[in-house]
Amino acid sequence: MTRPPLDADPHRPQYHFMPPAHWMNDPNGLIQWQGTYHMFYQYSPSGVGSGIKYWGHARSADLVHWEHLPIALAPTPGGPDAGGCWSGCAIDDGGMPTLMYTGIAPQAQCLATGSPDLITWTKDPGNPVIAAAPQGFGPGDFRDPRVWREGDEWRCIIGTAAAGGCGAVLLYRSDDLRAWEYLGPLCVGADPSTGRVWECPDLFSLGDRHVLTISPIPLRKTLWFSGNYDGRTFTPETQGVVDAGGHFYAPQTLGDAQGRRIMFGWVWEGRSQEAQLAAGWAGVMSLPRVLSLRPHGALGAEPASEVAALQRDHVGHTGLTIASTLPAEPLDIVGDALRVHTIFEAGQASLTEEADAFGLVVRRSPDGAEETRIAYDSRSERLLVDRSRSSLARDVERETYAAPLTLAPGEDLTLQVFIDRSIIEVFANGRVCLTSRVYPTRRDSLGVGLWAQGGRVRVRALDAWAMASIG
Repeated sequence: MTRPPLDADPHRPQYHFMPPAHWMNDPNGLIQWQGTYHMFYQYSPSGVGSGIKYWGHARSADLVHWEHLPIALAPTPGGPDAGGCWSGCAIDDGGMPTLMYTGIAPQAQCLATGSPDLITWTKDPGNPVIAAAPQGFGPGDFRDPRVWREGDEWRCIIGTAAAGGCGAVLLYRSDDLRAWEYLGPLCVGADPSTGRVWECPDLFSLGDRHVLTISPIPLRKTLWFSGNYDGRTFTPETQGVVDAGGHFYAPQTLGDAQGRRIMFGWVWEGRSQEAQLAAGWAGVMSLPRVLSLRPHGALGAEPASEVAALQRDHVGHTGLTIASTLPAEPLDIVGDALRVHTIFEAGQASLTEEADAFGLVVRRSPDGAEETRIAYDSRSERLLVDRSRSSLARDVERETYAAPLTLAPGEDLTLQVFIDRSIIEVFANGRVCLTSRVYPTRRDSLGVGLWAQGGRVRVRALDAWAMASIG
């Protein structure tokens, strides 16, 4: 059977980055080089599935429109990366572009240096530069180096497993990126509740603290810790979930020339392997999000301002009152590539009944047979993405995902919702994110509506835009 063109696929996102075809997972080597953003990523060019990994490569002037470039790293037969080029980072070594990544044969850390345009890469003859995990860690899980300059030396962290079923991040130092000294564990999980293997660690300063992010196996989500880094160890003081939508994993950040800390994450699929094979592609990159440090050390995130360049055909409403209504009250907004920005008023003192729950529905068919509900439950103080009716297909995930969100007295609920065919990214009040996947079967599942339950809610403002394709 001949596969239809990928652009005709109703589930293939239009304004999120992805390769032209096949499999993509972790973002790698995020860097702004001579004013241009570069994104490397885990890539399987031979098909869909978690096969042998290469490093794909793209660049952008604005974090939104991307130019696909030749594959940066490919496994070398007989070399330390013969089994695949796994995740890592990009470094500016005094003007020499350098990649540090994990080779699989077994897991060990390797280097490659690049041409001035970052197109051609040469692997270091001394690979691997870090051959194995120290005693008591790993040994089968030892990957995803993250390197930075600290004073007059290089520092590197690597994700691994520790004794007792806990994850860990190890710390190294070097003068030249090639000879590395192990300094000890940077941070070890207090108990197995934070995962038994910590993948894709990232450590960066934000405000007056440092933030450590990890993607723990088997939790299928990314955790953040904020606290104190003293040059040898990191002591967590506050923790949370980077994105509670069930489909955001293995993020990496970069610092750019504007002083921003920008994060991308892998948005994985929520449908069967057979459906992915039939489609010919799997895996998408999240929108770029700008991180901030909120009160009490919490991690905040907002979509990068550059995303607004894709907005078209504005529709706006103000001063709407939504009475208790199920199904949702439809709006004059339709589409599968949208941005919807909604401000729900805090504490409706002028109303006799305040809603117990309220929110948006998106990707809704006219009869409501398919819809995805974005809900705020004021009783439990949670924000939810309810996918129980998101698709009539049998081979897709339908779990509801939720995150705690306590609104301060007088605080409005501000939702920024990005719909891109099979992706829904939700940002709430600068501090909660939920990214999920939905796969409607009906071509008319394009509606947007408002709803309330157990009372009424007032919408201060609702603005929506169609989003242009970046393809």
